[in-house]
Amino acid sequence: MTAVEVPPPDRFDWFVETVSSALMPSAFSARDPAGFHAEGAFLDLGTAQLSRFAFSPLHSRRTPALIRRGDPEQYQLGLVTRGSACYAQGAGEAKLRAGDMVLWDTSRPYESRSGLDGGSVEALVLQIPKAAMPLAGRQVERLLARRVDGGAGMGAVLAQFLAAVAGNGPGVRPQDLGRLGGVAVELAVSCLVQQLGGEAEPPDAARTHVLLRRIDTFIEQNLADPGLTPRAVAEAHHISLRRLYTLFQERAAHAHGPGAAGGAEGVAASIRRRRLERCRADLARPQLRRHPVHVIAARWGFPNAAAFSRAFRAAYGTTPQAYRAAAAESWSSCA
Repeated sequence: MTAVEVPPPDRFDWFVETVSSALMPSAFSARDPAGFHAEGAFLDLGTAQLSRFAFSPLHSRRTPALIRRGDPEQYQLGLVTRGSACYAQGAGEAKLRAGDMVLWDTSRPYESRSGLDGGSVEALVLQIPKAAMPLAGRQVERLLARRVDGGAGMGAVLAQFLAAVAGNGPGVRPQDLGRLGGVAVELAVSCLVQQLGGEAEPPDAARTHVLLRRIDTFIEQNLADPGLTPRAVAEAHHISLRRLYTLFQERAAHAHGPGAAGGAEGVAASIRRRRLERCRADLARPQLRRHPVHVIAARWGFPNAAAFSRAFRAAYGTTPQAYRAAAAESWSSCA
């Protein structure tokens, strides 16, 4: 996207709306709104998102009010590829030149000034969900608004990788974008660990926790797909089916003790339980009372009405029709 196609008087407003939507709600002021120019591009990497921006000098702020308006709950890592900038958040303040990086937290106020030398700025922004960050929050806090050298060590590896993905990402096969997102997050974490002064890599338990959170989110987002199976989940996360079963088994053992059930049944049962919960909720909604039961079942990944009815009865001790009728009586009594 480019502001060239936008009428000059509207270009600054276009940029504000674009950035606030793609990254987070922020307040901006430009030195020359009438002569403002900008470009933007976005690449969904599954686990993370990579954005590229080029823009005229400006000042941006994120206030508590803007945080309340919208918070993607991310850590965002910016790489300046041209120009200069200054970022401040909490106790940190970083002055950046081309090749430098900086990390900020979308849940905290911050302030930045770009184009300190009067020239335009180009930057890449890697958006990492907090759920995908294995480092403890207290560790990440030490790195906020601190300059990270993108020309040495893991910083150089990360900077080169992000630049390569931004340059070639649009031509990458869709099925490979998720893998690139995972690599980007891993490199970012390794870079941050190095910045912490040589602390050990995140423990396996933290990485496992993050992976399970990603798997849970994936399942929730794909419940309506009848093709959502344990194998599909494993393939989407580039792990073996055995590894997936082990993850669920270990989580069950941790939650309920060593004798807890798990394995393949645990993954399939988790998918089935979540689907049934969605169906039960829809059957109890007055606004969906005209939707046939089999339509609601299919909506949540149960294409076979008979199989759905059996699963529903096994889970809740009643048929879908009887459950809906009981819910309808409660609607009437509350009317």
